[in-house]
Amino acid sequence: MKKPELDPIVADIAPTDSALTPYDEQHVVTYTRLLQAESEGADWREVTRIVLRIDPEREPDRAHNAYLTHLARAKWVTEQGRLFRDAGSK
Repeated sequence: MKKPELDPIVADIAPTDSALTPYDEQHVVTYTRLLQAESEGADWREVTRIVLRIDPEREPDRAHNAYLTHLARAKWVTEQGRLFRDAGSK
């Protein structure tokens, strides 16, 4: 796996594939930031603005959907355990 980008462009909806995707590999840092923000109790609007770079005031539905789908994917990736283990091994 290539080194993940620090600030990749985020899609409106995260993947839902049953296997890891190139998008997942590219967004390791994004997923980590989302999980950390959730564990700290951060407001989803602030997280969306900072991490996903979507303005929740201008595009509330898009922002919320992107947040929910990416957070769910981050949790799925973590539960699978494989992505973060692979990311640190190369």
